[in-house]
Amino acid sequence: MITDKLENIQNYTDLPKVVLDFIKSLNIGIQLGKQILSEDVYVNIEEYSTKLVSDAKFETHKEYIDIQILLKGSEEIYYADNKELNVDVPYDTSRDIAFYSDRVAEYPKFRLDGTNFIILYPPEAHAPQVSIDEKPQKVKKVVVKIKKDYK
Repeated sequence: MITDKLENIQNYTDLPKVVLDFIKSLNIGIQLGKQILSEDVYVNIEEYSTKLVSDAKFETHKEYIDIQILLKGSEEIYYADNKELNVDVPYDTSRDIAFYSDRVAEYPKFRLDGTNFIILYPPEAHAPQVSIDEKPQKVKKVVVKIKKDYK
């Protein structure tokens, strides 16, 4: 897991150039939905209301790296070592995701606030979309998905 300020994204030269260019061009008006950036990279742009920590679930991926960025609002992402967690929904290859049953609130968290980003590598467990101080709010988020063995 890596966290940093958006202003430093250009320092991550190990990321595909198409990803760096896309992130540098982001703005609040970007259309919702899925965008394909290359054979190994796609992006989901979504709006949703954050959820209570009691409703959050840890998830992991095996095939894709996540870069998560908020364009509007704030949320918390909890994280854990997946080896310490108990599988709730086994890995689904078609969706590249597994879910865990452990209580999220007992683990460390990181706050996304529109000025920063988080990079999550397979199989780092994370529980995104969590309300700050149990106060749900509407957010707009970009999730860049990079195939772990990208060219």
